[in-house]
Amino acid sequence: MGLVLGLTAAIAASLLFNAGLVLQALEARREPPELALRLQLLLVLVKRWRWTLGLVLGLVGVAPQVLALAKAPFVVVQPALTVGLLVVLAAGMRTLGERVGIQVWLGVAAIIGGVALIASGAAEHVEAHRGGLAVIAVVAVPFAIALVPFVVRGTRLDGGVLTMIASGTGFAAANIATKLMSDDAGLRHWLNAATWGAVALGAGIAATITGMTAFQRVPATVVVPVTTAIQTFLPILLEPLFLREKWSSTSLDGAVLAVGLAVALAGTVAVARAPAVGEVVATATVRRR
Repeated sequence: MGLVLGLTAAIAASLLFNAGLVLQALEARREPPELALRLQLLLVLVKRWRWTLGLVLGLVGVAPQVLALAKAPFVVVQPALTVGLLVVLAAGMRTLGERVGIQVWLGVAAIIGGVALIASGAAEHVEAHRGGLAVIAVVAVPFAIALVPFVVRGTRLDGGVLTMIASGTGFAAANIATKLMSDDAGLRHWLNAATWGAVALGAGIAATITGMTAFQRVPATVVVPVTTAIQTFLPILLEPLFLREKWSSTSLDGAVLAVGLAVALAGTVAVARAPAVGEVVATATVRRR
């Protein structure tokens, strides 16, 4: 029952996150390049109701995400967060009349099938944190990468690819910190939970700024798959470093999980690359010119 509740909550969170992403991206591409990588970009965008609504949806989505992390294994929750891409795809097809090819439909099936495989092969929710220094390092490294664009702003290294990667790793750090916050809250370690919540918020702000900047510099059809893949699957790769969970205790010594993750990743990239998905986040710029 806990797994079903956690999976349902993760999907609900994903729907909220992706709806918010669409609204935010529509507004971000209207801003001048001079605001790239500056807090002023957020201060300008927050005055627009559509961008603010997107922000609210993203913040509201944290609640079901925390619930999901408390009820289901981390390795199940993370891939389930990609399901919201299907709503973005549907929106693109409906509002833009965009047709999709067989590759995208295979991607849809892969996301659904991959998440189902992962859920069926996952063990009971018995995760435990590793030592404090290991946990801090796992969060600190992607968080530091998320801040690199701010350090190199205005130099030759300041480009669209870097901002995309930084945004993805920033949200990955936020996802890991949210997991740690959820676990500490469940143990009633309120100070630790509040600390991880603050870390998640800081990483999310940095990732939002670099992500909005990436939308200004790079086509959305590139930004969406790159940032989505990184923020979703990088935390899973890092999981053994901060959680004491052995895949060998799952179905077929972890083989079902591995296959499910590979299928879900392939489906995520295929769907996120679809023009119908990218066009949704680029529509505002095209129609207002």
